[in-house]
Amino acid sequence: MRLTVREAADRLGVGYTTLKRWIYSGAVRTSRTAGGHHRIADAEVDRLLVQQAPARGRARPAEPVPHGAIVALSGRNQLRGVVEEVRVEGLLGQVRLRIGDQRLTAIVTRDALEELRLRRGDRATAIVKATAVMIAREAADVRPRRRAAARPGRRSTAGGRRK
Repeated sequence: MRLTVREAADRLGVGYTTLKRWIYSGAVRTSRTAGGHHRIADAEVDRLLVQQAPARGRARPAEPVPHGAIVALSGRNQLRGVVEEVRVEGLLGQVRLRIGDQRLTAIVTRDALEELRLRRGDRATAIVKATAVMIAREAADVRPRRRAAARPGRRSTAGGRRK
């Protein structure tokens, strides 16, 4: 997805003129529309967000932790991304995160969404807690295994019985 300069500036938390300066200096990669307007790819915005994260962490003064806030979590499968869409209908809501070039959709309660106050463009983390996780590969990426050569001193079996 390609964003306008204003949309990208909002997601990055910088001013429109600041982002335009970055574009003109060559610090931000863009493409141009037929009308000459700059468009910025999602991946480029993600790259800039990653670059800004350490600087933002040092520049901000420590904020007091609100009562009841989670300060540590045991879940190891944490996927950081940007909120792409929030939809609420009835008792449930749907949140779609963009994590790099992938999308993750989570269904959560309306109460949880109201408490989180998520909006499009916000940074958020998906924490996966599951007893079963499946891993897949595309067929083109799978190489056939070579059969192991028979080891010396071992006898072959026929029908499961040793000869």
